[in-house]
Amino acid sequence: MPHPTRGEAVKVFAVLKEGETAAKEDFISYCETRLAKYKLPTKIEFRTDLPKTNVGKILRKELRAEGLEKRKSDPIF
Repeated sequence: MPHPTRGEAVKVFAVLKEGETAAKEDFISYCETRLAKYKLPTKIEFRTDLPKTNVGKILRKELRAEGLEKRKSDPIF
C-alpha cells in the first residue's frame, strides 16, 4: 500500500480458519522474529475470504485496488 514517507508499506490480509481467533499483535510479534524492520506489516485486515481466480490463485491486484479505494475514503493510514 502507498505510504506517505516510505513510498510503500506492507498490509496483511488474513483469513482465519473457522473457530480460530487471532489479534493484530499476534501477527506483528510473529513477523518481528522473522522479518526485517522495513518489511513489518503496518496494517492488518481480517477477512472471511480472499478474491481468487478460477484456478484458485489469489487476485493481488484486486486486493491492492480495494485497499486504495479504502484509503481514499479514509486518509488516515
